[in-house]
Amino acid sequence: MATHTSDFLVVGTGIAGLSFALKVAEYGTVNLISKAGVDETNTAYAQGGIAAVTYEPDSIEKHVQDTLICGDGLCNEEVVRMVATEAPEQIKQLIQWGVKFDKQVSGEYDLAREGGHTEHRILHHKDNTGNEIQRALSLRVKNHKNIKVFENFFAVEVITQHHLGEKVTRRTPNIQCFGAYILDTKTQKVSTFLAKSTVFATGGVGNIYHTTTNPLVATGDGIAMVYRAKGTIENMEFIQFHPSSLYNPGERPSFLITEAMRGFGAILKTRQGTEFMHKYDKRGSLAPRDIVARAIDNEMKTSGDDFVFLDATFKDANEIKNHFPNIYQKCLSIGIDITKEMIPVVPAAHYLCGGIKVDLNGESTIKNLYAIGECASTGLHGANRLASNSLTEAVVYADRTAKASIAKSKLLKINQNIPKWDYEGTTHNEEMVLITQSYKEMQQIMSNYVGIVRSNLRLERALVRLETLYQETEELFRKSILTQNLCELRNMINVGYLIIKNAQNMHESRGLHYSIDYPKGKGKEF
Repeated sequence: MATHTSDFLVVGTGIAGLSFALKVAEYGTVNLISKAGVDETNTAYAQGGIAAVTYEPDSIEKHVQDTLICGDGLCNEEVVRMVATEAPEQIKQLIQWGVKFDKQVSGEYDLAREGGHTEHRILHHKDNTGNEIQRALSLRVKNHKNIKVFENFFAVEVITQHHLGEKVTRRTPNIQCFGAYILDTKTQKVSTFLAKSTVFATGGVGNIYHTTTNPLVATGDGIAMVYRAKGTIENMEFIQFHPSSLYNPGERPSFLITEAMRGFGAILKTRQGTEFMHKYDKRGSLAPRDIVARAIDNEMKTSGDDFVFLDATFKDANEIKNHFPNIYQKCLSIGIDITKEMIPVVPAAHYLCGGIKVDLNGESTIKNLYAIGECASTGLHGANRLASNSLTEAVVYADRTAKASIAKSKLLKINQNIPKWDYEGTTHNEEMVLITQSYKEMQQIMSNYVGIVRSNLRLERALVRLETLYQETEELFRKSILTQNLCELRNMINVGYLIIKNAQNMHESRGLHYSIDYPKGKGKEF
């Protein structure tokens, strides 16, 4: 039950957390927390790339407009302009840190185009861009003298004045963060981590659904912790389902078939080989993800099929292998040669557009607690994220948050009066079956009732079912010595509740939230 202090506490080791850590480490000490290994992050699984304006005829204004259109009227335009404007400089920073993006023979960057983009502006490294970014940043972090990495440590709760005996509610002004209680998953002991500034870069929520492209670590931990600490969470109803994950029953996480394949020219078809996207949108297979995912969902429900096909067989075989080597090898490993056979695909939970509400500097409604990356709700994505804008958002906000927290840290002192974690009344939980069964039930509830297409009745049923799991899990949490599995289950139930309540408050269909009770617009009513 040790106490660790640092100038900066960073929870999460994807592109947002690592970028932030590298920037602030020049100005103070950093404790960096990873619930698994440093490289097991959503970033490492990102295939497509990172969106930024690099060459004409592209422009900042075009990037802004594409983002606003995709966000379906709910983006914060000030944020969109800021991110699009600052992105090119942050791309240069990534390159200086050692990230290698693909180039053409001419020496210019090989830019891809994805759904919703009007220009080629996606920098990429083959079809494993995120993995390349993770490699370069992890290497620098591990070699930095001011950064101490704690692997297999799991953040449990945000420390606020609540832990000093003060009553804290959602209406309490000036809630302050002093750090976090963090579980060493190997010893099952909870340590106190104190810092001047705490940054959550805890990633997404994909594992609340049965089918997801997210790694197993994506369980919404930061969002749930901030919600329990009485911080503001918003826009949780906007869950982006990636239209095309590889249909391979039994595999988790689902293998992502990048949107760049559709940008490359691949076409969605039914199992009978019929192209169908033009029925739903004039952009066909290059329509934004929400439209494509709903279209596939509708085709599957209408036909009773378990998947649709993505067809790239008419493209040059060598080009396919060169652009998508990992996808080619993955499909080959299950007996599919994508140069000759169509790829079976199905939508999968992929990205959260909402999360912890933050300002332009990444600060949450709790003072000295920042959120960056997928767990944050910045206003960039609105009701639907434009492809490859997420990595862009992460590096821009990591930079802004670094600057803001460095300036504030000079004025702050670490509060040393924080009590140790209270173990009183807890015992070892011998009933692991309770946790695993509740986990499965939670995924079924969310997948069946709060998926791509929703209704008032489905949401109400989901809430009633989830309430039972919530009560059972809270009781187990109070009595048990903590484990990562129990904490994750608790967090996912919290997140599921927030998604349902936000969806119930949306009396319209917009972006990624589609309700059959509030259909909107011709061509979208399916």
